[in-house]
Amino acid sequence: MSYFPKWKIVVVVLVGLLGFTFAAPNLLSREHADRLPSWLQPVSLGLDLQGGSYLLLEVDTGYVVREQIAGLVESIRTTLRKEKVKYSDLGLRGDTVAVRIIEAEDRERAGSLLRKIDTSATLETKEDGLVQLRYSEQALVKRKQAAVEQSLEIVRRRIDQLGTREPSIQRQGQDRIVVQLPGVKDPDHIKSLLGKTAKLTFHLLDDSVTAEEAARGRVPPGSMVLPGAEHERGQPEQYVVRKRVEVGGDMLTDSSATYSEGRPVVSFRFNSAGAKKFGDATRDNAGHFLAIVLDEKVISAPRINEPILGGSGIISGSFTLQQVQDLSMLLRAGALPAPLQVLEERTVGPDLGADSIRAGAIACVIGLILVVGTMLVVYGSLGMLADIAMVFNLVLLLAALSALGATLTLPGIAGVVLTMGMAVDANVLIYERMREEQRNGRTLMSALQAGYDRAFGTIFDAHVTTLVAAALLFQFGSGPVRGFAVTLSLGLLASLFTAVLVNRMLVVWWVRFRKMKTLPLA
Repeated sequence: MSYFPKWKIVVVVLVGLLGFTFAAPNLLSREHADRLPSWLQPVSLGLDLQGGSYLLLEVDTGYVVREQIAGLVESIRTTLRKEKVKYSDLGLRGDTVAVRIIEAEDRERAGSLLRKIDTSATLETKEDGLVQLRYSEQALVKRKQAAVEQSLEIVRRRIDQLGTREPSIQRQGQDRIVVQLPGVKDPDHIKSLLGKTAKLTFHLLDDSVTAEEAARGRVPPGSMVLPGAEHERGQPEQYVVRKRVEVGGDMLTDSSATYSEGRPVVSFRFNSAGAKKFGDATRDNAGHFLAIVLDEKVISAPRINEPILGGSGIISGSFTLQQVQDLSMLLRAGALPAPLQVLEERTVGPDLGADSIRAGAIACVIGLILVVGTMLVVYGSLGMLADIAMVFNLVLLLAALSALGATLTLPGIAGVVLTMGMAVDANVLIYERMREEQRNGRTLMSALQAGYDRAFGTIFDAHVTTLVAAALLFQFGSGPVRGFAVTLSLGLLASLFTAVLVNRMLVVWWVRFRKMKTLPLA
């Protein structure tokens, strides 16, 4: 075919086959589409189209600050005891940690030790041996921001492990997280999972005092009273637990739901550092009880019969299979640095989504009819070819959304409608250039080639500048704006392909088939 190399025909045919392959599943019902491979699925609809649940969560950043200060107190106690420095009055005074060094000769050495515990805390020493440590406002703000970012990542992990299709998880403001779950009509289970901090720690029980004695106020220094997990199910039980953490849940590498002696349990495995600490703790405390604490509740307190050196173990208790599966999932995803509070919850019904889809479809059909009619009236048979290329463009756009796993939202439908106009706009530039070249006396094929070659620069510049704007919308926009940017970007790329290759192939073929002497544009 003159003026259109065969390799370009091959490219158009291959792209067309791929496009129709990925776009075809959108014609199937959801039931039939689920039988297709995971890489060949219809476009996922957003929350505003198929309905679902909307959750607005708030990170308790105050808890992060309290935890950091409490950790500082425990570190000071451990350090001073290890170095045999006599102290008293260790505790909190507002947002300040205070401790009094008793011996005057120990005060300088104690100050040096305390400075090394946390370099972000400022230290102030009084003449009477009172030492005060305080975090600066900048350090606290930095810690809060880190907690929000960590919470965002862990929420994303937990949602992903639930298998929810196309969730949207984004940060909002300073300490809030927006979770959108398309297709989820009952978010109670997800709320219960997101509401759990899932902070797992291993402690030793303090056998120097009974729980009854501790309840009367006789709690030894360095210990605390924690309720048992069975307390929620009507079986009150308390444990006296040492505050020192033998091994933290952050050293877990894997956890899974399994069975032991016919009961559902959670198996876990530590990394190399955690395995060593766990082995040392069980070896040095054989015969004692090890408390497994989850979110400040003792879920199990087995006796250490022998050292556990393999770095793995099980968590047993009065668990159901669902509870074991949820717990193993939470441990795999990691612990939240702070509790999450549900500030707002909305359930979007499917009727709103159906109305939005219907309105979007009507807008697309009306836009398609107007564009097709205008091109036919103004450019005749070549206008018909531009309309065919536009339909091809829409097929490629739909295929790209399916192949990339993108989510189509209501603003995304607006991007599709805009793409229809952009698709024929490139052909208008080409046809007007061809008309001008023909009026200047060029032959048919010469005017055709000049029209495409000389209009390409203008078309390319217009598409690139619009793509830059779409990229900025995607980078700095929120969910709905991003949906518009995605469909607009994919539509522009498809438009550039159809205008330069598909439409040109059709026009060359049509001119040869009709044996035209002049273009029907004058």
